[in-house]
Amino acid sequence: MEAMMLSSSSPLHLSLPPKPLFTSPLSFPSLLKFKGNSRHGVVLLPAMCIPGPIRDTEKSEDEEGMQVSSSSSSPSSSSISTYNWCAGLGGLGFLETAYLTYLKVSNTEPFCPVGGGSCSDVLNSDYAMILGVPLPLIGMTAYGLIFLLGLKLGGWNVPLKINQSDGRLLLLPVCASMAAASAYFLYTLATRLEGASCSYCLASATLSFSLFFIILKDFGLKELQKVVALPLCTAAIVLGIINTTYNSLPPISPRSEVMEVPYYTTEITSASSPYAISLAKHLKSTGAKMYGAFWCSHCQEQKQMFGREAMELLDYVECFPDGVKKGIKIASVCSDVGIEGFPTWLINGEVISGEKTLEELAEISDFLYDAVNQPN
Repeated sequence: MEAMMLSSSSPLHLSLPPKPLFTSPLSFPSLLKFKGNSRHGVVLLPAMCIPGPIRDTEKSEDEEGMQVSSSSSSPSSSSISTYNWCAGLGGLGFLETAYLTYLKVSNTEPFCPVGGGSCSDVLNSDYAMILGVPLPLIGMTAYGLIFLLGLKLGGWNVPLKINQSDGRLLLLPVCASMAAASAYFLYTLATRLEGASCSYCLASATLSFSLFFIILKDFGLKELQKVVALPLCTAAIVLGIINTTYNSLPPISPRSEVMEVPYYTTEITSASSPYAISLAKHLKSTGAKMYGAFWCSHCQEQKQMFGREAMELLDYVECFPDGVKKGIKIASVCSDVGIEGFPTWLINGEVISGEKTLEELAEISDFLYDAVNQPN
């Protein structure tokens, strides 16, 4: 006990062994030497040096940094949902504008559930062209781009070489330009095509506005302030092109306001030949029908071609029995057939548009003329 006691009056010196060249991650024993000037000598105490887990800490910090960086680069679930919405709405817009493009290129009458002939008036007007390009074709291209970008950014396997940041940055000006163009089209529809209604135009405008607000919500106010110049400039350029094109065009009126004609009958002055009478009997026996309109000059020429007697035998359907004026549409028996113009023939289940000669009708209906057994 006396050997382990140190005098409080004697100075105390701490002597450590020299620092080793290499430290092992394992603990090792070392000695703490206390030297004293007292007679009690030197006391040796065992001690353990345990180095801290330096390498493990550095490794965990690196792994944490990699996780943070990877999570910041990958899109969140809310962003993926936004892009899926963009893909869905873009796909609907693509289908609608593709249908309108087909109608515009083929010069076909559109089916319009609201407004009757107004849809055709709008689609076939000069306002449906921008710099010589059909407006539905431009819309189909824009909707198709949004559809592909939405699929790509939503995680779908799409062969589109664009990264997350550039894809989002491209969606913003495209949607902004479409929303601005739709607003201008609605203004034109109300001011220059007064009285006309176009359900397809309203549907496309709804899709454009929805896409624009979805993208705005995805960017947020702070991020939007950094890139606001890009959509504004793009929308301004698009509006400038449309305004320049439309300023040179005069206002038009819908067909229902231009044509207000009461129903009237026309006299068939020509006599029917034996061939025309035989052909009319054959057409009636096969269930063929002729669809026409009282105001149609080609229909009158077709009737004169058959003559009075043959026309009494034909199954003729008048598509405007109540006349033409605002609020009166084509008869349902005609619209159900899908008539694109007058006259229209329905022969053997086939819809044939336009005026036809008697020989053409005979060939289409497989009519064989027997001159011997014909009436005088």
